[in-house]
Amino acid sequence: MNNVLERQRAAHEDIERLEQAIVDQFMQDAKTHRERLHAEHTMDTFLTRISEKSHRLYDLYEDQDGLRQSEINALSGSSEFSEFYERLKVIKEHHRKYPNETVEPPEMEFIYLNQRKDESDDDELEKMFSGEEGLGRYFDFNALHAQYINLKSVKKLDYLQYLSDFDNFAQLYPKSIKSSPEYKAYLDSMVAYLRSFFERAKPLFDVGELENRARKEFEEAWDEGRVSGWEWSTQEKPGEALFCQKQFTKQSVFDGHKNGKKHIKAQEKLDAGGPKTKEDQRKATAWKETLIIRYADALSDVREESKANVERKQALTDKERILEQEQEEVEIAEQESDEEDEDRIYNPLKLPLGWDGKPIPYWLYKLHGLGVEYPCEICGNYVYMGRKAFDKHFQEWRHAHGMRCLGIPNTRHFHEITKIDDAYTLYEKLKKEGVQEDFKAETMEEFEDTEGNVFNKKTYEELRRQGIL
Repeated sequence: MNNVLERQRAAHEDIERLEQAIVDQFMQDAKTHRERLHAEHTMDTFLTRISEKSHRLYDLYEDQDGLRQSEINALSGSSEFSEFYERLKVIKEHHRKYPNETVEPPEMEFIYLNQRKDESDDDELEKMFSGEEGLGRYFDFNALHAQYINLKSVKKLDYLQYLSDFDNFAQLYPKSIKSSPEYKAYLDSMVAYLRSFFERAKPLFDVGELENRARKEFEEAWDEGRVSGWEWSTQEKPGEALFCQKQFTKQSVFDGHKNGKKHIKAQEKLDAGGPKTKEDQRKATAWKETLIIRYADALSDVREESKANVERKQALTDKERILEQEQEEVEIAEQESDEEDEDRIYNPLKLPLGWDGKPIPYWLYKLHGLGVEYPCEICGNYVYMGRKAFDKHFQEWRHAHGMRCLGIPNTRHFHEITKIDDAYTLYEKLKKEGVQEDFKAETMEEFEDTEGNVFNKKTYEELRRQGIL
């Protein structure tokens, strides 16, 4: 029926069924990241439909054209019975005209949407993300990093360093480039990517609330000159401090500057309306920087996962990368084949999994000391579980990189040394005693072939000359 009251009733029913569909979706046990992401996008679709129907329902209750009130008056007036039978006649006439019309119960639509999970859904998820993003687990900043590298006067950082410091606008980006078109285009790209990442990887996150709260705090900080990287002295007026491009520590120096020709000329331009636009541009740039910082704070877990993923990939050889890709394909196939298996592994102690995918025995866990933590400050306070992993890590890339950053050779003398101060102390002692080993390229410089085998320089050159490598 097309009357207003029936449309209101149908809208209320649809909203209630959508709410129940969201509850049913929450109750489903999503075992993998892919399933959780699919469930969140499904719930986001339901919430969007609730919002649309609520707006329509609000317009119906507003009753600007008066149709709703006229229907109520007709049903509650002296001719309510005639009105009732007139509407009943319209319904009967409709079913007489369309006797074989099929009617699907409204609840079946939401049951179907909650239970539907086919290959097309997986394809849709795959299309949302690049290969580097891993279905929303990691950032893909390669294009943004290329834009950053092409900016003038910025410190050239590698990709891993850029992931850590891309939102450090106060120190990483000089003020001399912040008015350039390239820098503004770079900020626009960063804002667009992070906003898009929220919509794709975290569809249920309320980005609008984050932006509104950030905007309110930014306006207060800007008026008080507290925006990071855009501060001005409290003795200055914001407009005067900005269009002169200077800051003054003493009131007497500032008063003298205001009587100068340069300031008077700039003031005239400001009154004419030119530099005000420039000041507004500075504020717009500062707002974008602040917004990126808030986005990055909300996505801090994704940033850390991205950094760990980049570090792990840097330590892999080409052969290991190929094996990893094949292993990911196998894991996806196993997940799809095990979707119908609802038996979950009982592992309350969170023991490591063995070769069969089941938790190892507790006695074996205790025997190998896998519950004992061994932190290493040289490795960035990384914690190794178990003595075996701890002993092995002294010759691995993470510890070697930490020693290289300290400027200390990673020799056998520093085995068991995990504190930075202890390493420096031992290094100074060895230098005084003359125990420090001289670096010999032939025996100490390492080379790696395409299969991941490591040789010293002398052996590598001999094998290469013989055509073995």
